[in-house]
This record gives sequence, C-alpha cells and structure tokens, in this order.
Amino acid sequence: MVTLYFLTQEGSLCAQHCLNNLLQGEYFSPVELSSIAMQLDEQERMRMAEGGVTSEDYRTFVQQPSGNMDDSGFFSIQVISDALSVWGLELTLFNSPEYRNLGIDPINEKAFICNYKEHWFTVRKLGKQWFNLNSLLTGPELISDTYLALFLAQLQQEGYSIFVVKGDLPECEADQLLQMVQVQQMQRPRLIGEDAAARDQRVQRSEAGVEGDRLYNSSAMVDEDDDNLQKALALSRQQIDMEDEEADLRRAIQLSMQGGHQSDITEPLVSNTPQSSGNSEPEPLTSEELRQRRQAYFEKQQVKMEHLSSKGLKQTTNAQTMDSEADGASEENMLKAATNMSLDTRKQSSKSAEEN
Repeated sequence: MVTLYFLTQEGSLCAQHCLNNLLQGEYFSPVELSSIAMQLDEQERMRMAEGGVTSEDYRTFVQQPSGNMDDSGFFSIQVISDALSVWGLELTLFNSPEYRNLGIDPINEKAFICNYKEHWFTVRKLGKQWFNLNSLLTGPELISDTYLALFLAQLQQEGYSIFVVKGDLPECEADQLLQMVQVQQMQRPRLIGEDAAARDQRVQRSEAGVEGDRLYNSSAMVDEDDDNLQKALALSRQQIDMEDEEADLRRAIQLSMQGGHQSDITEPLVSNTPQSSGNSEPEPLTSEELRQRRQAYFEKQQVKMEHLSSKGLKQTTNAQTMDSEADGASEENMLKAATNMSLDTRKQSSKSAEEN
C-alpha cells in the first residue's frame, strides 16, 4: 500500500495545499504564509518610500490592499517562491525563452506548480510516475510519461502559468516506495463539485425509487381492496337472490298444499249435499279429479317448455348451462301453474259453498 500526502480544497487555501502536496507533508500553515506575505508587503513599502513618503505613488501604494495575500486565503507567487526558498528550491517559468532554450524534456523534471487566476496546484514525480495533486480533485491522479507533455500543453492553452520546480525536494516515504514499485489507477478521481453532484443525483434517484415503489404498492393495495369489495358485493347479491328464490318456492308450495287441503275438506260437504234436478250447474270435482287435472296441466306446461327449448329460443354455447336453465324455467312455470290451480280450486270451493 502506497500512501501519498494529499490535501483537498478548503476555502481558498490552495497555495498552502499546493506547497504541502509538493513537499509531501505538513510543512506550511496559513499563519506562516501570512507572515511571509506581510514581510513582502513591508519590503515593497520600504522600496516605495525611497521615492518619498509624500509622493503620489507612495500614498497610492499605502491605500491599496496587499498584493501578496487577501482575506480569502489567497497567496501570491512571491509568497510561494519565498516559502520554497527555505528548502533551497527555485521556480522557473516553463514557457520562458531561457527554459525553452535548455531543451529539457518535461519527464526529466521533478515537479511543476501551475496557476490560473487564484488557484494553485502541483504536478509532481514520485518514484518513476507522475501525479496530478490538484486539491480540487477527490484524490491524486496518475499521469503517464507520454501524457505529461500533452497535459502541460493543455494547461497552457487554458491560460495556466506553469513553473518548473528546481532543486532537491525533501525525501518522503511515497517517493521511496514508488522507486521500487509502480501503481495502477483503476478509476480516475473526480472534481470535488462533480463528485458531490453525483452523490446528490444517486440520493435523489434512490429516494424517487422508494417513493415510486411506495406509490405503486399503495395503488396495488387500493386496487386489490376494490376487487375484494366487488367480489363480496357479488357474493352477497347471489346469496340474496338465492334466498328470495327459496322463499318464493316455499310460499308457492305452501299455497299449493293449502289449496289441496281445502279442496279435500270441501269435497265431503259437497258430496253429501242433495242437488236439485233443475240445476244445470256442473257437479263439483272430486279430489282425485283435481289431482289428475293438476297433473295434466303440469305435463302440458312441461311439454311446452321442452318445445320452446327445442326451437332455440334460449341458446347457449354450454349444453349443461342450457339444460339447467330450461329445468329452472320449467320448475318456475310449474310452480306458477300449481299456484294458479290452487287459486282456481279455492274459487270453486267458495262458489260451491255459496250455492249450498
């Protein structure tokens, strides 16, 4: 396991991060860099005072804020250069004519410091490999030897100023380990802002997925409850219909039995009553004759129903269903006929009783 010293961006302290990532350790603090900046400001003030403290240039310089640091934590190239001079290191402008005339291949250098506007970061060689130690990244980025020159040229096109670090850097454990082994990077680091945005998107997608599942489950439960309610209502209606049919059947049978019983009681009274020879009214029917007529009426109604069924007045594709419906209609008609016959019998009995 090779561990590189790497600081990610905090506020605008990129100059401090740049120096410490370059030296691979906690070498400089914001307080120490501020002290260097104030020393540089005092040196500049003294040089301006040589032209006279009453001069317009001096008064303008004194009224202006420091050019070596600000309240956000930014430090100038002079502060960085003075801080590196403590370790015997110097900075040379990469695209200066003097350096170009040397014809040095970038891979033979030890480190570069890059600046764009108010941001500083380091590109350093550790062991035999190059790393981009930009504090705006989530971690160190491995740079191949063939890509290094292209990477520096791209930075120049984007407006970066590049400085070559000259001198012997302090020894560090990462440099010693990488002299013996080489590392591979499976996944390149992201910019800090992009990584935070990607995490937010993952969280939003996860929350949206959970909410969608909750809504889907709720809708499914509502649909299931509706289905169960419809089934319960259908079963209840079927049960009520069956109960009504059974009640009608019991009432019809009861009326039929009451009609037969009354005819049996009335029959002896009628048979024992003498009839006048001048009366042309038909004789009342006996119980046996009533039974025979009722049976004949039932058979006649059944023949009619079978005849209607054979003509296809009520068709269905299921033969068993058609038979059951025909039987049900026959039974219903038979019950109606029995009820009518009972009523006829009661009327005849009442009429006979009135005549007597």
